[in-house]
Amino acid sequence: MTFDMHASFENGHSPAGIQDAGSGWMRHAEIAPPPQPARREQGQRHTRTSIARLLHKHDIAPTRQRIEIAYTLFEREQHLSADQILSAVNARDVKSSKATVYNTLKLFREKKLVRELIIDPTKVFYDRNTEPHHHFYDVESGELTDIPAQNVHIEGLPPLPAGVIAEGIDIIVRTRRG
Repeated sequence: MTFDMHASFENGHSPAGIQDAGSGWMRHAEIAPPPQPARREQGQRHTRTSIARLLHKHDIAPTRQRIEIAYTLFEREQHLSADQILSAVNARDVKSSKATVYNTLKLFREKKLVRELIIDPTKVFYDRNTEPHHHFYDVESGELTDIPAQNVHIEGLPPLPAGVIAEGIDIIVRTRRG
């Protein structure tokens, strides 16, 4: 099946056209420099107590390990892999296994506390920002930067198969120094 899609990133800068050399799924896109990271939710720093309340709000029992995993995700605006989370949690003398971290992240995702970003089959990151937005991914540094959803406009998607609804659209723009 072939279809045309147009995506544009609105800003005050001159647009630069790009082409997806591989699959042809993107016909044209206008890309702007990455925006500055969004401000911390409500401008407040999370504590372990506020994390426990957040877990309760999402119907998650706040065990010590779950609190530490969530605290690691929410203490800074960042996108972390499960291995990065495991290292940070274990560095705090709250010993967790890899299985515990993966199971907890799965629970957090199912309860919509975090968003899972699959960059490729070997690179999965977790994002505390569950609001609609997209990402720039620096393939050299591995850094992810948020793109506000209102700055991306998509046209020309094919009709959905019968009996399904769209859960969301995730755009990841892979970048490198040129």
